[in-house]
Amino acid sequence: MGASSSTEQPVSAEQRELENIAASTGALPLLQKSFSNLSDPQTNAISIQALQQCFHLCYEDPVCESQQKPESFPRLLDHLGSSIVDLFFLSEKGGINWLGFLGGYVKCCGRMSTSMSLNILLRIFAMAVKKLGLSSNLEFEPDAADCKINGSLVPSDLLLLLWMCWAMLWNVRTLKSSERKGNLLLPDINHLVLSAVVACAEVDSSFDLWNCDIVGLDVQLPVGKFLNWAITTAPTLSDCLTQYVNRRLQISVLAEDEAGSSESISGDMSPNASQALLLTCGRAWAISLAPRSTITEEILKLCFSADIVGTDENLLYRSSTHGKGLNRFWSNVEGYHGPLLVLISANSEDAYQDNNKARKWIIGALTQQGFENKDTFYGSSGNLYAISPIFHVFSPSGIPPSRSFDSRSRSMGTWW
Repeated sequence: MGASSSTEQPVSAEQRELENIAASTGALPLLQKSFSNLSDPQTNAISIQALQQCFHLCYEDPVCESQQKPESFPRLLDHLGSSIVDLFFLSEKGGINWLGFLGGYVKCCGRMSTSMSLNILLRIFAMAVKKLGLSSNLEFEPDAADCKINGSLVPSDLLLLLWMCWAMLWNVRTLKSSERKGNLLLPDINHLVLSAVVACAEVDSSFDLWNCDIVGLDVQLPVGKFLNWAITTAPTLSDCLTQYVNRRLQISVLAEDEAGSSESISGDMSPNASQALLLTCGRAWAISLAPRSTITEEILKLCFSADIVGTDENLLYRSSTHGKGLNRFWSNVEGYHGPLLVLISANSEDAYQDNNKARKWIIGALTQQGFENKDTFYGSSGNLYAISPIFHVFSPSGIPPSRSFDSRSRSMGTWW
C-alpha cells in the first residue's frame, strides 16, 4: 500500500506534495485504505479494470418524470467509470501505482476553482459521449495549464450532462454498499436547461418556453457562456463528482454495516408521483445547486426521496391541504422563526378559458428566518427564484429597501 511503502523507502517530493494535497481535502485516509483494498499485493498497483469497475455506474431502465428521455442516457452512464479512470489516473506497465492513484484523485477531486471543476466535469462528459460513439462539439486544449475548452453544447447535450450529475448524486445518497444496481429516478429539469438556453443562445422574442421540445431544440450554447451561466446559477453542480468518487472508494473499503448512511428509497417512483406538487425533485435540485444556504441539505433530502409526495415533515403550509387564504396561511406559519422556503404558483388569464393555452409560473423565495407581524423591515437577506417554466436565481443586491409594499396573490401553493 502507498502508506506503508513510504516507510520502507525514501518518499519523493512529488509523493509528499500529493499526499499533502490529498490530506488537505480530508481524503488521504480513505485513499490509503481503498488503495490497499483494490491493489494487487504482488504488484502493489491497481489494475485499470478494477478501478473502472469501482467507478462504474449502471442503471438499466431509469424512471423519468419528463416525457423527453434520450434513449442513449443509460448507455452514457455505462462509460462514466472508464472515462474518469482514463482521463485522470496514470497507468504504468503493472497498473496504477500509489503515485498514479494519488495524482488521479487530486486531478479530478482536489481543491480547485469552480470554473476548473466544471471544466473537469465537461471533460468526463465529452469522453463518455465519445466512448458511446456519439459526436460532441467540445474541444479541449490538453497542453493548457487550465485545460481550456472551446466549442458548444446543444440543449440535448446539456440535458444529458445534468442528468449525469444527478445520477452520481442519486447513487451517492441512495445506494447501499451491498448493492451494485438500483432504481434511478430522473427528474424533470427542463427549467434548468431552458435557463441555460435563454442565457447562452440566441433566441428571439417568439421563443415559447411553455411548449418547447428540449431534445429537438437546435440552438448552440457556446461553452464559455455556459460556464458563466453555471458559475452564476448552479455553482455547486460539480460537487457531484467529488462526492461520487469518494463514495465509490468508500464502498470499496467498508463492509455493508460500515459504509455510511444512505437515504431509504421507497414509495411511488412513477413519473407523475410528484407532479401535483410545486416542489418536485427537479425544482428542489435546481434550488440546491444555487449558492449554499442554511437549508440546502434539507432541500437535497427532498430531492432524493422517491416518496416526495409523502415527505411533509418540514411542511408548514400547503394551500391544497390547509386551505386557501391569507388567514389560513398566517395561522400555519406564525411562530416559526427558522429558515423558510416559499413557492407560489400563478396562472395567466386565459388559463381558465382554454387549458391548452394555459401558461403557469412558479416563483420562490428563500429566507433565513420566518415571518413576523411588524411595521418595520427586519431579518437578513435571502434569495428570490424564478422556478418554472425557466429557472433563475435573483441574489440579494445589498441595497436596503426604501419603503414597504403589499403583495397579494389570487392563488397560492406553498411548500416549506
